[in-house]
Amino acid sequence: MQLIQQTADLSAYVAADEAIDHHHPLVRDTAARLAAGVADSYEYARAAFEFVRDTIPHSQDSGDLRVTWRASDVLEQGTGICYAKAHALAALLRAEDIPTALCYQNLGVVHGLVAVRFRGAWHRQDPRGNKPGVDARFSLDGERLAFTPDPASNEMDYPVLYAAPHPVVLNALRAAVDRPHLWRTLPTAL
Repeated sequence: MQLIQQTADLSAYVAADEAIDHHHPLVRDTAARLAAGVADSYEYARAAFEFVRDTIPHSQDSGDLRVTWRASDVLEQGTGICYAKAHALAALLRAEDIPTALCYQNLGVVHGLVAVRFRGAWHRQDPRGNKPGVDARFSLDGERLAFTPDPASNEMDYPVLYAAPHPVVLNALRAAVDRPHLWRTLPTAL
């Protein structure tokens, strides 16, 4: 699949916004801590991915009822669904000037992930969190995502790389009073 940038301006993919608030002190402190133990931006990207994937539980898996959507809230509360975890990873990567896009799959409901730009190309990464049957890994040599869409079930990868969270996703997160409410109102298409 060919990934399509929403905008040709790469600076949009390192910008902060309300959800990807990489200027927030908690995001900056977390980024600095992760950067201290690595040699280059590639190692940093892997460390940030593994940090979000492994230390912030997916709220559905953990049973956490809270809904987070802003990167700093995900880091502070230590929980989030796929969209929120993607926002947190994007903020950590952008804090270190690594171009990061938000991208989505349709798996019956919309699933969120990110793409990072290295070696002149975009590489999708899924920080959702592993569990039995899900083994997502950071990779620039072929995708290692949590899920593969099934075209026979009308599932698909959306090719657009967004500089900011898709409004449909952000509206669903903001409107949810808790995770069960969010689960009933998850977007089914973009």
